[in-house]
Amino acid sequence: MWLLDTTSLTLTAFFENNAPHYAILSHTWGSEEVSFQEIQGPHEAISNRAGYHKIKDFCSKALEAGFQYAWIDTCCIDKTNNAELSEAINSMFRWYSNAVTCYAYLADVAPHRPLTKSRWFKRGWTLQELIAPPDVLFFDFCWNELGTRASLAEEIQEITKIPRLLLARITILQDYCVAEKISWAAGR
Repeated sequence: MWLLDTTSLTLTAFFENNAPHYAILSHTWGSEEVSFQEIQGPHEAISNRAGYHKIKDFCSKALEAGFQYAWIDTCCIDKTNNAELSEAINSMFRWYSNAVTCYAYLADVAPHRPLTKSRWFKRGWTLQELIAPPDVLFFDFCWNELGTRASLAEEIQEITKIPRLLLARITILQDYCVAEKISWAAGR
C-alpha cells in the first residue's frame, strides 16, 4: 500500500503488515482531484487545484494529530495499474479498519450547518468508511471539526439508518443480520 508522508507529501510503499500508523481520508471526489502520477511530479503544476488543497489540508490536520503518514484514495492508488486498482478495491474495508483515525471531509457542509444534506452520506462507500475505522472525525469544508462518529451517532443514524449503538461501538458489525446490513445501503 502507498502512504503519503504528511510533511513532504511524497508517497512511500509499505507492505500492509508493516505499515506504520496512519490517518485515512473519506471524502467525495471533485473535478480537480490529484492522481497518483501527479502527486509524484512537481507540486507547482498542481498547487492551484482544489484536490491538492484538500490533500494539503488533510495532511496538515493529520500531522497536527501526530501522524507521519496518511492515505487518500485519489493519490495513493495507481489507477493506471489494473492489478493495483483491483487489489485496492478488494482491500478497502481492511485499510479503513487498519487506520488509526478516519477523517470524513464534508466539502458541502458550511460551518455550523447540519450534516443531513451532505452528499457524502449518499455514497455507497460511506457505509464502510463509517463502520470500519476505529474512529471517525467529521470536518466541514473549512476543516472545522464537527464531531466524532460517536458524538454524532444519533444524527448519523437518522441519515444512514445505521444503528447508533454500532456507530458508538457499543455493538459490533457481527451483531447484525445480512438483511439489516443490506438495508443500510438503500438510497445509495
